[in-house]
Amino acid sequence: MGALAAAIAIGLAALGAGFGNGMIVSKTVEGIARQPELKGSLQGTMFVGVALVEAIPIIAAVIAFMAIFM
Repeated sequence: MGALAAAIAIGLAALGAGFGNGMIVSKTVEGIARQPELKGSLQGTMFVGVALVEAIPIIAAVIAFMAIFM
């Protein structure tokens, strides 16, 4: 039962991160299309946002492994 819960938690975290990354990148591309002179600034902010969103599935995986093996 713990393995199933861990698998669901990791799957939902990955799904949420994928949706979040898609939203971040799409809004960045939209912003660059509107104001091309801000490309560097927008990309830098995008990379920070993507890195923060990608931390969520990693944390979920660590918590899931802790729940299974402890």
